[in-house]
Amino acid sequence: MTPLLGHTAMVLHFSFLCFVVFGGFLAWRRPRLFWVHLGVAAYALGIVIVDWPCFLTEVENWSRSETGRAVMEDGFIDFYLTGTLYPREHLLTSRLVMAGIVALSWAGVGWTCLRRRSRERSGV
Repeated sequence: MTPLLGHTAMVLHFSFLCFVVFGGFLAWRRPRLFWVHLGVAAYALGIVIVDWPCFLTEVENWSRSETGRAVMEDGFIDFYLTGTLYPREHLLTSRLVMAGIVALSWAGVGWTCLRRRSRERSGV
């Protein structure tokens, strides 16, 4: 049961990270999701900037320690992505790219909402 919990936490972690980076694009179709994405992105930013604890990291680390595997000393992203998906020396670059993707998605949400309001006013 313990390994299953750890693997579930890992999958949820990857899903959370994907939603942080790309979830704003879902709000182009469902504008109310913007507020959910804003909260999730703010929490993720707090994890990175303020070093808030991540519940999923704690669950996965507990599972890892209970099953004799190495715990994630520096967190989920450093354990799974840094050095694998991008070189360690490009950590800041990867964060800036992710922030740029989020900003682009939010700009698209704003543009989409403005277009919808414009259409509603013109009666189209």
